Amino acid sequence: MTALPKHIEAIHPAIWRGSQLARAYGKTIDTGYAALSAELPGGGWPIGSLVELLIQQPGIGEMRLLNPALIAASQRPVALLQAPHVPNSLAFAYLGVPLNKLTMLRAPKTADALWCAERVLNARSCGALLFWQQHIRSEALRRLHLAAQATETLLILVRPLAAAQDSSPATLRLGVRPADGGIFVDIIKRRGPTRTESLSIHLQPSPILLSPHGRIRRHLPTPALAGGIPSEVVASD
Repeated sequence: MTALPKHIEAIHPAIWRGSQLARAYGKTIDTGYAALSAELPGGGWPIGSLVELLIQQPGIGEMRLLNPALIAASQRPVALLQAPHVPNSLAFAYLGVPLNKLTMLRAPKTADALWCAERVLNARSCGALLFWQQHIRSEALRRLHLAAQATETLLILVRPLAAAQDSSPATLRLGVRPADGGIFVDIIKRRGPTRTESLSIHLQPSPILLSPHGRIRRHLPTPALAGGIPSEVVASD
């Protein structure tokens, strides 16, 4: 049997040793959290591939976790597909995501939402697509992953933490649970060795980004969000 070269990565950038983090052979966006970035191949969120964020429940800090990446990606539009609550445009602006770059998309059925996600990716115009979905078939996951590979879009699929037991073609899968002052992040899948210990990520307090109690304040006009959001500010109580 032919021995593998000392530097196996020299064969192809997509090959890596199981005991080491893979080298990034595509672009990444820094997470903004040094402890997390150090555990990810390429030191950040992979662009042009499917990333799954598996959350214990909405609103535990997942948007603040993604905020530094969204700021970096917002040179182009940022699409929010099937967001569970009303986007708080004031909070996004406060945290540095331009209002005129946010687009909210809604679809009545899962099949329509998946079609919409593929169209967004095929258009190749968005810097990031955040897609919330409770249930999704494995073939749909593969289609999203393949569609993302032809783009330079940060594709984040937000699913329930219970989905961690399901197989997925995603390049990166992270579990997110609440913690005092922040969140715990479990690395469920990455290109590299298994990590059994949770990462503790401290999150700075911030305005609510997604609120089930959103209301329209008509005396504060702002640029419109696409997808049916009125032109007035969508704010939270």
